Amino acid sequence: MRHPELLIPASSLEVLKTAVIYGADAVYIGGEAFSLRAKAKNFSMEDMAEGIAFAHEHGVKVYVTANILAHNRDLVDIETYFRELGKMDPGPDALIIADPGVFMAAKRICPQIERHISTQANNTNYETYRFWYELGAKRVVSARELSLEEIREIRAHIPEDMEIETFVHGAMCISYSGRCLLSNYFTGRDANQGACTHPCRWKYAVMEETRPGEYLPVEENERGTYLFNSKDLCMIEHIPDLIGAGIDSLKVEGRMKTALYVATVARTYRKALDDYQADPARYESNMDWYREQIAGCTYRRFTTGFFYGRPDSDSQIYDSNTYLKDYTYLGIVGEVCPDGRYRLEQRNKFSVGEQIEIMKPDGQNIAVTVEHIQDSDGIFQESAPHPKQVLLVSLSGGTAEKYDILRRKE
Repeated sequence: MRHPELLIPASSLEVLKTAVIYGADAVYIGGEAFSLRAKAKNFSMEDMAEGIAFAHEHGVKVYVTANILAHNRDLVDIETYFRELGKMDPGPDALIIADPGVFMAAKRICPQIERHISTQANNTNYETYRFWYELGAKRVVSARELSLEEIREIRAHIPEDMEIETFVHGAMCISYSGRCLLSNYFTGRDANQGACTHPCRWKYAVMEETRPGEYLPVEENERGTYLFNSKDLCMIEHIPDLIGAGIDSLKVEGRMKTALYVATVARTYRKALDDYQADPARYESNMDWYREQIAGCTYRRFTTGFFYGRPDSDSQIYDSNTYLKDYTYLGIVGEVCPDGRYRLEQRNKFSVGEQIEIMKPDGQNIAVTVEHIQDSDGIFQESAPHPKQVLLVSLSGGTAEKYDILRRKE
């Protein structure tokens, strides 16, 4: 049986540490340029160095995305960036690249760093995999449009030491492997340069050519119709099929998501993978727990995407572009003080007397009550309404440790 890697996204140093603590085997991140998430916080070189060192101390790998489709104007800066990455010690374990020119630059400038081929390169057949392997790629990320049957066939036709990475959870793009032009057309912000405005999530109407300005709603219900809005991918119920297809890395989408999202997905898939590999019967018996936990993060309802063939019309959502949310993220425990209080950077409002949950990496969710809140000036507060405050919090009913998540059920 293969033992696939669990690959988790991180938008910041805080989220990287969360991913590591909550069960990731590897984390992928973006630097301040050349990745496809320009609106994410992303990593400075200093944060990247700290994050890689933290991950390596815990036996976790870090991959850096450099997967834009480059223009001439990008090439000089990309080479400079790769020289900086090549000098880092410890450095990233791999670069995720889509553009052949960028790939060759990385191969020339920092050959010691593995090169992985992004899903943006539209990798749909085993000859493409072999092409990249012969150029020196260690891994290829499959196009999201592939079925499990197609992935099994690719596995049978590529070298044994070549790795297949596949998205198994998160937001789905309306366009083929992310090659969308809507954002560039509507706003001038190029999705293939990392600046997507996500027009697939917008609400649309029809306008007849001879009646400009007269919008005719295309309504499924009172909220209208979201013509391009896809459900989120979720394969938590199909771990055996993913492993059986020969996939080496199970990838979660979400480099713009919160620490709560990352902790929830990482913890749930970690337990599902470990349960299945220890005892398939245990995996089946815990299925309700996996479903319950994965619903604890934001999502748009779930689909299995293309894994079992072409999706039907039910893979689209026509009534809303908003996420469903069962929990609100309150913060991550920082230091635990000698008097038992917890230091945290607040993310959402909570109040004294309120019942919240400590979400622990081992799968426990402990209900506790907020007893006291003290702000950075030492003043006790009845509530903490302003995000990003550093607070000292007393809780009753359970204990927390550094990196535990605090959340509230809605």
